[in-house]
Amino acid sequence: MYNITKMKILKPAHDVFEAFVDPGKIGNFWFSSSSERWEQGKTITLRYDEFNAEGQIQIVEIEKDKKIVFNWGNTVTISLQETEPKTTIVEIIEEGFDENDPQLIEKLLDNKEGWAFMLTNLKAYLENGIRTLRTGLMK
Repeated sequence: MYNITKMKILKPAHDVFEAFVDPGKIGNFWFSSSSERWEQGKTITLRYDEFNAEGQIQIVEIEKDKKIVFNWGNTVTISLQETEPKTTIVEIIEEGFDENDPQLIEKLLDNKEGWAFMLTNLKAYLENGIRTLRTGLMK
């Protein structure tokens, strides 16, 4: 079972790609920090200061400016398609949900909300330089 979320970002695929893999940029829209640059085969530590939370992801595949695949329990594929100069469609597919889980629908909805929020923050950051939305959502 998987979940798909998409958003159009008015920036070149290279800029979008760098926002994810560069530890100096990811804190502007998603996690507070990333331990190092995302590269295939690396284990990356991600931190959310607001929630005093930390976790690791394993980078499975990197295709510069096109695709990032990582595992964090489920497998996440972030695909970047530059549809015209300075316009990129970001597609996120997260797979590995248990179809027999009695809470599957709630988990899929929560997952979709999280990806939509992150992509909204990414769009605000890359298109308008807004870096404060990431900290606006509190659980």
